[in-house]
Amino acid sequence: MVNLVWLLMLVAGIAVAGIQGRIAVVTEAALEASQMAVNLALELIGLMALWLGLLKIAEEAGLVALLARAMRPVTRYLFPEIPQDHPAIGAILMNLSANILGLGNAATPFGLKAMQELQRLNPSQEEATPAMCTFLGLNTGCIILIPATIIGIRAAAGSTDPTVVVGPTIMATGISMIAAVAGDRLFRRLYGRRG
Repeated sequence: MVNLVWLLMLVAGIAVAGIQGRIAVVTEAALEASQMAVNLALELIGLMALWLGLLKIAEEAGLVALLARAMRPVTRYLFPEIPQDHPAIGAILMNLSANILGLGNAATPFGLKAMQELQRLNPSQEEATPAMCTFLGLNTGCIILIPATIIGIRAAAGSTDPTVVVGPTIMATGISMIAAVAGDRLFRRLYGRRG
């Protein structure tokens, strides 16, 4: 459906430009936007490589295991059915760490790894476990303390103050994380009473 909306907007824009005799403007805008997209992608590659490299070094140095031990009370509360030394905990923490740093694209591989590990613990392969639902809520509504990708995009676009979004981002994502955890707890209680 979204693709259809974009197609209709694109065709309508080209048609209006053609009726007004301004097709050259559409062509120039398309070329400029393409060039800007490539430049932006190249600038973000460096940012992503830096943070992914740091996360990989942290994983190899054993900091993920250390973080998992330090976060044991929190992970025990959020994921009571996952054994505390299970690889899923490390993958979940890596995903949340990447999200907290505002690296949504970098968090995706860790999120997929976490779901694979959680699926290994799943007795019913056709239904999501409570831990999977909790992780999905946390992944979606995770607090972002350093919106690195947004700051990078704003800096690449020439913003005079690319970090102005930090405060509002922390507030909005903090509220979304509280809502995700509260909703998860509520649905666990409701589902637990029915089961």
